[in-house]
Amino acid sequence: MAMTKAKYSEEFREQVAREVVEGDRSIASVAASYGLVAQTVGNWVAKYRKQHGVEQERKSESEAQELARMKAENYKLRMEQ
Repeated sequence: MAMTKAKYSEEFREQVAREVVEGDRSIASVAASYGLVAQTVGNWVAKYRKQHGVEQERKSESEAQELARMKAENYKLRMEQ
């Protein structure tokens, strides 16, 4: 059984990305509030910053560690399917 990829409108993706870029919330926090995968939200944020010329802030050490942990967890979950 193949998994289908969820489709989200461009407006929704930008709204979610803006919550991270303009707000004071982490990618993981925003992702959790919408029931999304943090890596997906991170991709949307990167695209938003690139399209809107927003300087990407340096990731703090804890954010970098959190992202690495989530990527590893995501990989592990995909391998278990």
